Amino acid sequence: MVKIRLSRFGAKKKPFYRIVVADSRSPRDGRFIEIIGNYDPLKDPAVVNVDEDKAVSWILNGAQPTDTVRSLLNKKGVMAKVEAAKKKN
Repeated sequence: MVKIRLSRFGAKKKPFYRIVVADSRSPRDGRFIEIIGNYDPLKDPAVVNVDEDKAVSWILNGAQPTDTVRSLLNKKGVMAKVEAAKKKN
């Protein structure tokens, strides 16, 4: 199964994450298919950058976001676009 999940970068105690599309069997920071955004929790407020078109297309093609990524996508309004696209088809 293909998942949309966070891949950790940054130094010790200073995390920075990429939002990646990866096979569920690959390691957290291992091989991925595509980078669709990033997440910096240390900024105030936290910075989330997502390529919304790519995220919507991956979800419509069957990729499953993890719980954390789903909440980040909800805050950016991507999940609403996914629901609208599903109802449209």
